Order: sequence, then structure tokens, then C-alpha cells
Amino acid sequence: MVEARWNGTLIARSDDTVVVEGNHYFPVDAVDPAILGRSETTSICPWKGVARYYDLHVDGTENPDAAWYYPDPMEEAENIRGRIAFWKGVQVG
Repeated sequence: MVEARWNGTLIARSDDTVVVEGNHYFPVDAVDPAILGRSETTSICPWKGVARYYDLHVDGTENPDAAWYYPDPMEEAENIRGRIAFWKGVQVG
């Protein structure tokens, strides 16, 4: 079972993560929706496509752009469709 925690709070848990470039991508339904806030940030990966981001909100504290996902991944990255990954201080393991 892989878990993601930020500020001591469990924000995601799953035994069905996909690891790409060292990042665990959790199924969207394994992530607590109450902690996610939409961000306007995007980035582009040449082989995965356009990433969109979420801000994390835990116990009154915000972690901007700390989660990302690919809503329409390129064919080579289709296995991460419907999944969310974390960084910026989120502990995954």
C-alpha cells in the first residue's frame, strides 16, 4: 500500500499506483477530494502532454501546485490517465 502525506495528514492511499519517472501516480478516487483546489498552472512534457495542477489545502495551510495530473495524456503516457501525482513536500511511500 502506497500512501501520500502532507503536514502529517493522509491525503492519498492505494495499492494501485503507476510509477513514472520516480513519481507515484495515484488513482483519482484514492485521493481525498476535500484537500484539492484547482490551480491555473500548466506545464508541458514532450512525451506525456499538458499537465494541470492542484493546490493542496490541509488544516488551513495551502501548498500551491503540489499535485499534478494529465487530463488528456499522449499515447505513450495513457497509463497515467485519471491519476494524480505529488511533490513539493508531500511524502510518498
